Parts: sequence; C-alpha cells; structure tokens
Amino acid sequence: MPVIVAPVPIATRSRRAGIRRVRTNVAVRVGAAFAGALPAVVLRIMGVEPGAVGGIAVFGVGVLAAALLLMWAAETARADIAGPLALALLAFIAVLPEYAVDLYFAYTAGSRPEYAAYAAANMTGANRMLVGVGWPLVAVAAWAAARRKGVSPGIGLREHRRIDVAFLGVAALVAFVMPATREIAWWLAVVLIGWYAYYLFRVGRCSETDEEELVGVPARLARLPAGPRRATTVFGFVAAAGVVFACAEPFATALVDAGATLGVDRFLLVQWLAPLASEAPELIVAVVFAWRLRGDDGLGALLSSKVNQWTLLIGSLPLAYLAGGGDASLPLVERQVDEVLLTAAQTVLAVVLLLDLRFLLWKAGLLLVLFAVQFVLPGVGARIVLSWVYLGLALILSVPRLRELRPSARALAGRIEGDPH
Repeated sequence: MPVIVAPVPIATRSRRAGIRRVRTNVAVRVGAAFAGALPAVVLRIMGVEPGAVGGIAVFGVGVLAAALLLMWAAETARADIAGPLALALLAFIAVLPEYAVDLYFAYTAGSRPEYAAYAAANMTGANRMLVGVGWPLVAVAAWAAARRKGVSPGIGLREHRRIDVAFLGVAALVAFVMPATREIAWWLAVVLIGWYAYYLFRVGRCSETDEEELVGVPARLARLPAGPRRATTVFGFVAAAGVVFACAEPFATALVDAGATLGVDRFLLVQWLAPLASEAPELIVAVVFAWRLRGDDGLGALLSSKVNQWTLLIGSLPLAYLAGGGDASLPLVERQVDEVLLTAAQTVLAVVLLLDLRFLLWKAGLLLVLFAVQFVLPGVGARIVLSWVYLGLALILSVPRLRELRPSARALAGRIEGDPH
C-alpha cells in the first residue's frame, strides 16, 4: 500500500528556510571574526615577528576580532542578566582589549620609562575618542532614525542614567589632580577604583530595568535554548580572552616600532590607532541601537564605558606600573600633562551637556567640532587653550542647568526619581 506523504505547507517551508539563512548568517559572521584572529594567534604561537607595519596590521585585526567576539558574548549574556548593573559590567567587558593594551604599556614602563608616555597616550586617546566621536555618531544615527520614522529627534536618557552622569562628573573633577601633581599617584588609583566599585554598587541597587532589544549576532544567539546559549557565551568570552592575551603585547610593540619605520609620531599612533581598533565594535553596536530608535541604550552603553575608563582604567595604570618594577606613582611629563588636562576638560563639558538627560544634535556637533580642532591645531599651546575653551563652555552651559545639580547629587546616593530605593 503506497505511503502518502502530506506536503509541507509553504509557510512552514519558508520559516525553515529563514531559520537556515539566519544560522548561515551567524556562522559566516562568527567565522569571519575567528578568521581575522587566526593569523595573529598562529604567528604568536610560532614566535614569528612580521615586522612593525605587518604587526600593526595582523595583531591590530586580531585585537579588533577579539573586541568583536567580546561584544557579541557580552550582548548575548544580557539574555540571562538584566538591569543597569548588567549594562555597566558588560560595558567593561566590551573594552577589555583597550585595558590589555594600556596596561601592557604601563607595566613595561616599570622597566622602560619611555613607555609611560604611551600608557597616558592610549588612555587619553580612548577617552577622547569615545566622547568626541562615539557620542556624536550615536546622536547622528538617532536623528536619522527619527527622521525616517517621523518621530521627535534627540536622545532622551532614562532617569537612572543620572547615576552614570553624576559619578562621571565627580571622577572628572578628581581627575584634575593628575595634571596638577604631574603623576597618577597610588592614592588616586585607590580613590578611582573605589569610586568605580561604589558606582557598580549603586547601579546594582537601581530597580529600573534595561529591556534592550538585541541586534545582529547576539539577537540570534539569544534565541538559542538556555544551555547552548550560555555555553556559547562562555566560549566567546574564553576565546576572545585568549586572542587578547596573544595580541596585546605584539600589537602595542608594533605601534611603537612603526613610528620609526613610517616616520610617524609614535605617541600619535598609540593614542589614536590602538583605541580605534579596540573601541570600534562597541561604537558600531551603539550606533545600531540608535538607528533602531534605542538611542538611550546606545548612548547609555558608551556613557557606562566612559565611567569605567575614566575611573577603573586610570586607577589600574599605577598598579601595572608598580608590578612592572616602577614606583608607586606613574609619572607624567609635559606632553602627557597637557593631554590629561584636555581629556579631563572634555569630560567636564560632556557631563554638563548630559545634566538634563537630553543629548541633542547641537550638543553632539559641539563635541565633534571641538574634538576635530585638536588635529587642526596640534601644538602644545593649542591643547591648553582648547582645555580652557572646554571648561569655559562647561561653565556657561551649566548656568541654565543648575536645577539639575540637586537630583544629580541625590543620584550619588542612589536616590533616583521613581525608584523605590
């Protein structure tokens, strides 16, 4: 008797085909990231040195691939972890490649004093790029998305973001101690690391939740059953950590050596190229959130990253310097003093602009233009003048926002409007 097989409905076949396409898409993207990291790992294991310029290319792509894997794993983990604390922790995880490169410079400075300048360069470059480029990119993406959907433009931050703004504001003021004393002292490291720990405690007690819509690879991985999803997340973290461990030292060394080979200022290579590789995946994800009308989530992630880089990263540098054989405080020479001063001034203006929890296009334009000016006028004197411009604008723009200081001060104690805590 012949067996009659019922035809599969068209809708079911279409759904299955869609699932296969999604899986293929994820596999291709993840495979491309691993393929980008593979040459760097192989060269590292074999002990092959590709030269300064080749090292920047190979190990730079490795750092970029590691940052991408970390970002995917961190975002996927949000399917199992919720709330502002998760955003703060995952923002930290996403910039681990930045930490690895900068801490290597600080550690090496313990035995090779000239590397102290590179530690400061990498730290200031990452922080200024995050605010001067990252925040405006998110604002532009949010504005374009609002125009596309016909909704009101501008990014309005939720009330619990006031915690991030307030903690960053205090850290920004404390940071002026560094250019004043011409060093990153051990006691300042204790203060900043402790401040970041207190920040995590406060955001952890905030009851407001971040219900972000995951995008791209993390969105697809988050749909996996709990067991495979968590295993995939852990594997992503472990694999990325291994790539970071393999690439951080040779990439940092190649940046320094390439200066002489290419005739380019080594300080500038370390200051801008390394952060560009390590920050790029986080910036891309933040822009995608803004493009999907989730500007609060995109800017919130970058704001949290700024908090941890301006506290924990700075605080870790003297400890790495001490571990590498240096003194208890990381010294700053003239050029580094000016760079730290400029970065601190930029941070103050950024905090003032966010006091009202609104990030409009004109604010983004202001930060971007001021960031660009430093390349048009690269002299030391121009750095000092630009620092005063940042501070002067911060003072002027703070006047109409004075009423925001009280709720911001309350946020330091974790008291947020509408939060029962």
